[in-house]
Amino acid sequence: MFKPLLIEIGVEELPAVPLLKQLKNIEKQFADVLEKYSLLGEFEFYYTPRRLVIWHREFKTVQDDSVEEFFGAPLAVAYKDGVATPAANGFAKKCGVSLEEIGKTEKDGKEVLYYKKNVKGKPSTELLGEMIELWIKSLDFGKSMRWGSLEESFIRPIRWVNVMLGDELVDVELFGVKSAKKTFVHRISNFDALEVSGEKEYFDTLKNGGVTLFPELRRENILAGFTSLEKENGIKIEIDEDLLDEVVAITENPTPLLGSFDEAFLRLPPEVIITSMKEHQRYFPVFKGGKLVNKFVVVSNALTDDFSKVIEGNERVLRPRLADALFFFDNDLKNGLSIKGLQKVAFFKGLGTVGDKIERERKVAHTLFDMYKIDADKEDLDRAITLAKADLMSEMVYEFTELQGLMGYYYAKEAGERLEVATAIKEQYLPDGEDSDLPSTPLSAIVAMSIKLDTLLALFSVNQIPTGSRDPFALRRAVNGLIRITSEHNFEFDIVQTLKELSAEYENIDMQKLESFFLERVKQFFKVNPSIVEAVLASGERELLKLSSKIKALSALVDSEGFSEISSTFKRVANITKDLDLNSELSVDAKLFEEDAENVLHAKYVAVSQKVYDSYEEELDALLGLKPELDKFFEDVMVNAENEAVKNNRKSLVASIYKSILNIADIKEVTI
Repeated sequence: MFKPLLIEIGVEELPAVPLLKQLKNIEKQFADVLEKYSLLGEFEFYYTPRRLVIWHREFKTVQDDSVEEFFGAPLAVAYKDGVATPAANGFAKKCGVSLEEIGKTEKDGKEVLYYKKNVKGKPSTELLGEMIELWIKSLDFGKSMRWGSLEESFIRPIRWVNVMLGDELVDVELFGVKSAKKTFVHRISNFDALEVSGEKEYFDTLKNGGVTLFPELRRENILAGFTSLEKENGIKIEIDEDLLDEVVAITENPTPLLGSFDEAFLRLPPEVIITSMKEHQRYFPVFKGGKLVNKFVVVSNALTDDFSKVIEGNERVLRPRLADALFFFDNDLKNGLSIKGLQKVAFFKGLGTVGDKIERERKVAHTLFDMYKIDADKEDLDRAITLAKADLMSEMVYEFTELQGLMGYYYAKEAGERLEVATAIKEQYLPDGEDSDLPSTPLSAIVAMSIKLDTLLALFSVNQIPTGSRDPFALRRAVNGLIRITSEHNFEFDIVQTLKELSAEYENIDMQKLESFFLERVKQFFKVNPSIVEAVLASGERELLKLSSKIKALSALVDSEGFSEISSTFKRVANITKDLDLNSELSVDAKLFEEDAENVLHAKYVAVSQKVYDSYEEELDALLGLKPELDKFFEDVMVNAENEAVKNNRKSLVASIYKSILNIADIKEVTI
C-alpha cells in the first residue's frame, strides 16, 4: 500500500552558499537511507531559507517482506565424528534457532551450514524517525552550531518538524523537537505556527502564506520579474548565475525591484561598483547601451503592495558602500602605483617577500621573452612585471581583494603607463577558471606564465606539493592555465627542458616530482579517453603544442569506425618488436626478402615514411593504413625464421613501422 509522505524540517535562516554546495548530496543521502531501509522510491526535494522538505507522492506504508540467508562453516569444520563443534553451535546461536533447524548447502564447491528465514516488513511509521535522523545527521554543511543545552549540532537550529504519512502524523523527534502537524509561513503573513491536516492543506497554507516552496518556481518568478523591468525601463540586467542561485536560496517570496544610486559614483571603474553591489548587497548590475548605469536590481523577500520603502532602504544601504569605494579610489590615484612596501609583505615561509617574488618572476619572464622572441618591447615586459603587484598596497584592493590586478590596470592607465603594460597587469592571473578568458597579447601571456611558473617552482622548492584534494595555492589550476596559454599563443613549451632551464634559479626542487605533477595535470586536462593521452606520453613527447596535436590526431582515429581491428594488428606489431631497442638504428636489407609480402610491405612503408604530411592525423592515418599489407605479411611470412639474418631483417622491418608510429603514440597503450 502507498500513501503520500511529507517531511518538513524547519530551521532558522540557512546560509545560502553552504546549502547550495550540499544540494546534490542532500538528495543522494536521503536516497541512500531509503535504500538501506528497503523503502526506495521516487521523491522530490524542496528548500527555502527556513525549511528542508522531502515529498513522496507515493511511499510504501510497509517494507516488503524479505528473505535473509546465512552461510556458516564447512560441514567438515562444523561436525567432528558426527558431533557438532563450537562453530556449528555458534552459527545456530547467531541465527537465533536451534541446531536442528540449521540446514546445509553448497558454496564455492563446499558443503556449508545454511539457514534461511523470512523477514516480515515493518510499518514505515516505525522506521521514519530513525531514517530522518540518520539523513539529517549525514549532511555536512561545513560549519555547524549547537543551541540550547544540546550536545548535537546542525548548520542552524531546528525549530519545527512535520512528518505526515497521508493524513497521519508520524511520531518523530529531532534535536529535541517533536513532530507536529504544523508549519510556518512567511513572517510578514503570519508569525505563528499554523495547523495543517494533511499534505494538500500544507501546500495550500504555504502558498496562501506567501511562501513559494519550489526553488525552480522562485527562479522563474525572478527571471520573469527581470524581463518585465528590462522592458519597462529599456535596460539590460546582468545575470550572474551564482548570484541568482543565492537569491533563490535566501527568498521565499522573491520580487525584483529597480533601485538607483547617485550618478557621480559612475566615476568608479564598473568592476568596483559591480563587486560592491554583488558581494555586499546581492544586487544585480544594470546596463543600457552596453554601459553600466546608476541603477541596480534587488530581489526583495517582502510581502507588500508598496515596495517604495524597500527600494529606498536598499538605496540608502548602497550609498555608503559606494562612497567608501570612491574615497579609496581617489586616495589611490593620489598616491599612485608604487611597489614601495612590498619588500615587507611576506609571500611564503622560506620564499621571502612579495618583492622577492617579483624579482623571480622577472627572471622567468626574461627567459620566456628570449625563448619566444615575441613582437613586444622588453621594457614593457619589465614594467608590467614590476607593477603587477603594486595595487596590493592600494586601499581599494585592501577592501576588495578580488580586484587585485584589475585595479592596477586602472591605476596604470590613469598614471599614463602604456596600454600594453596596463593590459598585462589586468590579465596577469588569466586564465582563472576552466572557461576563463586568456591573456589577449603575447606580452600579457608571458607575464601570466611567469607568475604561474614562479609560484609553481618556488613552492616545489620548499616542498609545498599538492596532495590529494589539497591545493591551497591552486598549482593544478596554474598548470592548466599554462597549457591553455601556450596553445592560444603557439608557444613551444617542453615540460622537461623548459622546467629544467627555469629551475636553475631555485634550490632543492625535486624535478622528477615536478615533472610528474605537470604530466598528471596534462592527463587530466584533455577530455578524451585517458589511454589516448597515456599512449602519446609513452612516445616520449613532452612539448605541449605537439602533445596537444598528437592527442587530437590519435583521438580522431580511435573514434573512427574500424579502429578496433586496426588496433589488434598493431598491438601484434608491438608484441613482436618488444625485445628490440627502438632507439637504435634499424637496418632493413631488401636482398634478404624471401616472400612477396615482405617486398610489398617494405615498398609501401618506404613510400609512406618518405612523404611529408600536413598534420599528425594525416601521418598516423597513413601509417595505420599499412594494416592490409601487415596482415598479409603475418599470414604469409614466418617472422622467426631459422636463418638468423632473415629473422632479424623481418623484425627490423616490422620494428621500423612501429618506430614511425611511436613518434606519435604508442598505440598498444590505447584501450577501447
